[in-house]
Amino acid sequence: MGMGAAMVSVGERLSRARTRAFVGRDEELGCFEQALAGDPQAPFAFYVCGPGGIGKSTLLRCMADRARAAGRLLVELDGRFVSRDPAEFERAAGPFLDVAGTVLFVDSFEHSQWLESWLWQHFLPRAADGALVVLGGRQTPQPQWTTDPAWSGLLHVTELQPFSEEQSRSLLAAAQIRPELRERVLRFAAGNPLALSLAAAAGSTACGSEAIWAPSADVLRTLLAGLIGDVPSAAHRRALEVVAQAHSTSEELLTAVLPEEDAHLLFSWLRDLPFMESTHRGLHPHDAARETLAADLRWRAPHAFASMRQRLAEEYLRLLREAPEERVWTVTDDLFHLFREREILARLRTWSREDEVHDRTLHPGDLDTVLRMAEETEGPASADLVRYWAERQPQAFSVYRLVSTGRIVAFTTRLALPAPPDPQDLATDPVVAAAWAHTDATAPVGPGEHIGISRFSVYPERYQVPSRVIDLSSSRAQAESARARGRAYGFAVWRDAETWAERVKGTLDDTGARPRVGEHTYGLFCVDWRQVPVEAWLGRFISAAETPAAPGPSGFSRTAFDQAVREALTHWRDSAAFAACALTRTRLAADLADPVGELRALLRQAVDDLAGDPRGVRAREALTAGYFSGAPTQEAAARRLSLPYGTYRRHVRQGLDLLCEALWQQELHGPR
Repeated sequence: MGMGAAMVSVGERLSRARTRAFVGRDEELGCFEQALAGDPQAPFAFYVCGPGGIGKSTLLRCMADRARAAGRLLVELDGRFVSRDPAEFERAAGPFLDVAGTVLFVDSFEHSQWLESWLWQHFLPRAADGALVVLGGRQTPQPQWTTDPAWSGLLHVTELQPFSEEQSRSLLAAAQIRPELRERVLRFAAGNPLALSLAAAAGSTACGSEAIWAPSADVLRTLLAGLIGDVPSAAHRRALEVVAQAHSTSEELLTAVLPEEDAHLLFSWLRDLPFMESTHRGLHPHDAARETLAADLRWRAPHAFASMRQRLAEEYLRLLREAPEERVWTVTDDLFHLFREREILARLRTWSREDEVHDRTLHPGDLDTVLRMAEETEGPASADLVRYWAERQPQAFSVYRLVSTGRIVAFTTRLALPAPPDPQDLATDPVVAAAWAHTDATAPVGPGEHIGISRFSVYPERYQVPSRVIDLSSSRAQAESARARGRAYGFAVWRDAETWAERVKGTLDDTGARPRVGEHTYGLFCVDWRQVPVEAWLGRFISAAETPAAPGPSGFSRTAFDQAVREALTHWRDSAAFAACALTRTRLAADLADPVGELRALLRQAVDDLAGDPRGVRAREALTAGYFSGAPTQEAAARRLSLPYGTYRRHVRQGLDLLCEALWQQELHGPR
């Protein structure tokens, strides 16, 4: 059998298995259809709960199909991507409040459980006439709603149970599992719908052999191992490595990290897998399957699995620098999701959704609350400094509210301070003065550069301990550092200096400065972004034992130098921005009379020289189109060359590798 036939047969087999996976649930569907028919005795709200793999999402999809067939308008949301801000949830679900008969579905509700009180108290009572709501999640609803007499006739809660033996048998028969294997499979899957669905996919192939169905406590591992061993090609296995690690996988992401493959074909194959869920942001392996999938792929090819993680990280970093502003914060979350198990990251982030908060910029009406929190936690001298910075940089403040109640609970401040420092800032704020003193004593900040300081982090109920507030503020600070032009340093300020020195070890350096404000002293921690680019800094989350390359004669490491070349290319057409680039501080620029003009010419010549290398002809064309031609975007540059975007990106990557190597040799040894 040829490869094409194998791919079709696997795709068809998995698609049929997914269609067959829905059996039973007649009582739940009957009650929902009564509500669709307008029965005044039928419930208004349906809450479907149960453990992973029990069939919640499948039931919700079936309910959605029936609502659609009844002519209802649907609003379908996924709890994994619901905004932390109730106002944004309300905008996304707007028709539920405005259009009669709308049916609102929220799947994976356990990921947005913090919305529950607000939903029952403030949102659901405003439903349009005839509207219905269906929630699906792992947790049962809070008892105050199931016991509230006002809700008793309006709320229908269903805790899904495993399939009965009869339902399981009918599914296995439809899946054409051989009769002599069915008893073993029944014992093996124990009525779990996901396990039965996987068994249906696996059972008609070689992985349906009797040996696989030996009794085992690790149902999913055995089933997934059989399916993984049966993928059509190495490209399909690489696609599985993407979905096992990425928080969500779009076809666009697949194209970016597998540029030489047919991403459309791979994405279609992934979508048909029986353990895959589709959302508006892309594909997700079922929660009950992801870790098993990742563990098996890592065991089969650990180097390939780690390489894919690196490739995903590079793509997220590209998005972090280049994506529209509104996408940046989800990209940061996706990036840290890759490394969530690393001990170095576990020290800094909570991953908890308890006391979920959302942030907004400082409004005038927030200031009294912010000042009161500052005085309560850090004293009147610190509150005076909060007022000072709120007048100077109000845009630097983020105010955090509890999603459940809307109460303000915290604020943070991320200052951006250009060189040279303002004398009034130095005289007013001892912490800011200490930061500038550190830069003067180590590597001064030049014209066109600035420093960033996470100056205040005030959450009175959880003062300066890892929390969702610190998670969100850190993500924003890292995104700002990745996108900022000319950011020389990043500083963080913590009162419990010794504890935080241990937490940030390997990510931030302790300056040793302990400035005093009022009754308290503060620790000052920093990173020099000119020496450690954001990409290299985030690499520490991949491996805390990473050994840096030996620096060149200007003090730049190879990683920092390569990043400086990329930054200079990005700003090549803007002389003012180019002047602030790190490349102007390398040995290449040391003896140039006109560093900006001569370095720009050097870069252009080095790109032209790539054409002398057989590997560099197309790379030279790609770099010229992308950085020198004035194309507004990389996609536009690809169109100018009449190349598919994935092919263009491959040429750019190869060109950057060749260019950085050639310039690094000049950095080490001087011009040829």
